[in-house]
Amino acid sequence: MAAHGRAAERKDAGGMGFVALHLQAEANWTRRDFSGLAREGYMRNPVAHRCVRLITEAAAVVPLLAFEGGEERAGHPALALLDRPNPRQAGGAFLEALYGHLMLSGNAYVELVTTAGGGRELHLLRPDRVSVACDGQGWPVALEYRGGTGKRRVALGAGGSALHLSLFHPLDDHYGFAPLEAALMALDTHNAAGRWNKALLDNSARPSGALVYAPKDGANLTEEQFDRLKAELEQGYTGVTRAGRPLLLEGGLDWKAMGLTPKDMDFVEARNGAARDIALAFGVPPMLLGIPGDNTYANYAEANRAFYRLTVLPMIGRTAGELSGFLGDAFGAPLRLWYDADSIEGLSVEREALWRRVNAAGFLSEDEKRGAVGYGRRE
Repeated sequence: MAAHGRAAERKDAGGMGFVALHLQAEANWTRRDFSGLAREGYMRNPVAHRCVRLITEAAAVVPLLAFEGGEERAGHPALALLDRPNPRQAGGAFLEALYGHLMLSGNAYVELVTTAGGGRELHLLRPDRVSVACDGQGWPVALEYRGGTGKRRVALGAGGSALHLSLFHPLDDHYGFAPLEAALMALDTHNAAGRWNKALLDNSARPSGALVYAPKDGANLTEEQFDRLKAELEQGYTGVTRAGRPLLLEGGLDWKAMGLTPKDMDFVEARNGAARDIALAFGVPPMLLGIPGDNTYANYAEANRAFYRLTVLPMIGRTAGELSGFLGDAFGAPLRLWYDADSIEGLSVEREALWRRVNAAGFLSEDEKRGAVGYGRRE
């Protein structure tokens, strides 16, 4: 009786039956920090992972040259330090990690350490453990590095033992802007499409729908019937091993598919579009990644040359310029580091074309021709 206790609960839909609707909710975005971008981008997204690998590996193997007073010095101690910066890393691995920090964080931190024997070592500080300390006027003066349970301070600027490299950030004076952060929407779209397809396979390879209860006598499901129906659906019709199992309905139940099919959502094109946006943010031609639908370049070799000219070499030049001042102060003499473009196999076609044009210039002397292609006077 209702007077002596609460009446039994019923799922009441006003005599019109029971319909489950799934409405669109607010999108969830990846955190805009180094750990979030590294985890969702480099570690979980194949396009971002390959872009970072292409750039860092291509840039790390380009040899650097040292110049003092306009003359090349093949045996400069700065080159030896960069060739073996510390006992744990070779030069290629060190530079690859440095460029990777720039791609994923927009910042890279290098510390110069003097050993007990008077030698020098270069070490990278992980960006998410570093913060920039400023003076009273807002100028950066040191890096604060948090490692384990302690925190230490490393001086910046002239006479300091740390170097901060950063990519341009229009809204921050001290920290750089990561290329992957500009492609955050495309990154989350690409990852979400992959998770959707995986969940679709795990849930009988069908989109979600609704069970409509429309009995002829106008009755409604009781609490016990509702719970039993929900448990049967979860235990008997979800998962890869239960894919394709027919759904047995009784008592006025009818299944109405409500989810959009992959064709309606056009997942393939959406993923390719997101992949192109990620590659665009990194400056990698989509042709090099095998992404269809954006073959802007006539062939693979042309796309490879554009990749070096527009992405790899500018980053190497920027980094070499920063390292020149930092290591020049450390060794007590002005130093200029620069890349050796002649050693890049992907630019061999451009180099051969330059040599042909210079060689055909009859108004130039031999020494002028050598100077035009980057070589000194013949001894």
